[in-house]
Amino acid sequence: MLYAPPRDIPTTVFARLPEALRNASEDHEWVAAQPRGGPARSLLEGPSFDREGRLWCVDLPNGRILRLTADGAFEVIAEYDGWPNGLKIHRDGRIFIADHKHGIMLLDPASRRVTPWLERARLERFKAVNDLFFASNGDLYFTDQALTGLHDPTGRLFRVRPDGRVDCLLDNIPSPNGLVMNADESVLYLAVTRGNCIWRVPLARDGGVAKVGLFIQLSGGGGPDGLALDAEGRLLVAHVGMGSVWVFDRLGEPVARIRSCAGLFTTNMAFGGTDGRTLFITESESASILCASMDVSGSRMFAHG
Repeated sequence: MLYAPPRDIPTTVFARLPEALRNASEDHEWVAAQPRGGPARSLLEGPSFDREGRLWCVDLPNGRILRLTADGAFEVIAEYDGWPNGLKIHRDGRIFIADHKHGIMLLDPASRRVTPWLERARLERFKAVNDLFFASNGDLYFTDQALTGLHDPTGRLFRVRPDGRVDCLLDNIPSPNGLVMNADESVLYLAVTRGNCIWRVPLARDGGVAKVGLFIQLSGGGGPDGLALDAEGRLLVAHVGMGSVWVFDRLGEPVARIRSCAGLFTTNMAFGGTDGRTLFITESESASILCASMDVSGSRMFAHG
């Protein structure tokens, strides 16, 4: 089905990672395993705001957790032997990291130490986790992506309950990536990067999932990465390789396109600013944080947990 072209929303550069911090080598293990043409010296991901309004993000190949000042200066909060790919801040202040190398990690913002939180599910190592999301009841959902794709549709979606139980909800995904829940938390939207689509994952009454389906089919670029929801229930999709964040209404119809003013690797986003109506976007080709003025705020400014 074809739609009218969505309206364009421009972006500006809020911050750019200094050259001195873009120093991963091309023989880095993670970099060497990626398809050619992607960012090599750094990869910004996982933007999240804390309760003081400070923006955090990760730099995967350099193993860094970064925090930005109000005027866009980067501060290295932690640097460790890991590949941080996603980040969410718990309501109690703990910082959860989806680490491609180790699993789910915790950063203590006071000591700046990064320690393991969940490295295995039933003694089995993860493939390589990618992103995470907290539901309001404390459930933590995360994706286990690794190098899966259409050639190997074995990526997984996990849930960790507050009592520590770990459930594998799906194990047949060709590259699961970003995830977010709808407003009433009855459905989880899942970015399937190599399938270039968004899956709709309804949560069943028995605690599992049922009638999983394709919600949005994209084309071009490399595929969807991070997801977010705004206060009107619209789904925002960071489309890597297209230099865009798409905005879809609750029915899945495109209503806006937020265009990168820098590179094409729009990886993820978070709402912030004084009124919550500024969208901050990680753009990894130029190692920048972009911003765009939106007409509504984000659906939730902070993780629950």
